[in-house]
Amino acid sequence: MKGTEVLADGYGRVREAVHETVEGLTAEELNARVDPAANSIAWLVWHLTRIQDDHVADAAGWEQVWEAQGWMERLALSLPAGATGYGHNATQAGAVRIRSGEALLEYHDAVHEQSLRFLRGLAAADLDRVIDTRWDPPVTLGVRLVSVVSDDLQHAGQAAYVRGLLERR
Repeated sequence: MKGTEVLADGYGRVREAVHETVEGLTAEELNARVDPAANSIAWLVWHLTRIQDDHVADAAGWEQVWEAQGWMERLALSLPAGATGYGHNATQAGAVRIRSGEALLEYHDAVHEQSLRFLRGLAAADLDRVIDTRWDPPVTLGVRLVSVVSDDLQHAGQAAYVRGLLERR
């Protein structure tokens, strides 16, 4: 199995976790917060999808799905165009309110497809290419792509945990 295939499998696992968590929830459940400072499922899934969109598009040199396909308008979020949720405080996270789980999943699926398209076009040697010299050691494409999977899976797990809490209420 090639490294790019391993990465594609990881991104597929993120997609599975997102779908398992979001499917069947109402807007009220998606936007619920278990306490005033907690992140909602909507915010967690939106954020992990935005990070994947932002980081993979940057690595590929492509436009983000968020902008190219008009997802900010389609999800009707009143956020700055480049917002990803990184650094959001509790008030900002609470302002991310999703009206439809289906629309959120459609955005996630569009990002997933763009990520897979990028991964399919990579050769193994591409993963060693340095893409960010602001860190020590500099960040390679492979490290960046693994970091996105790691971050996404953590947030997907948090969202699944929140769903479990809501179902027990």
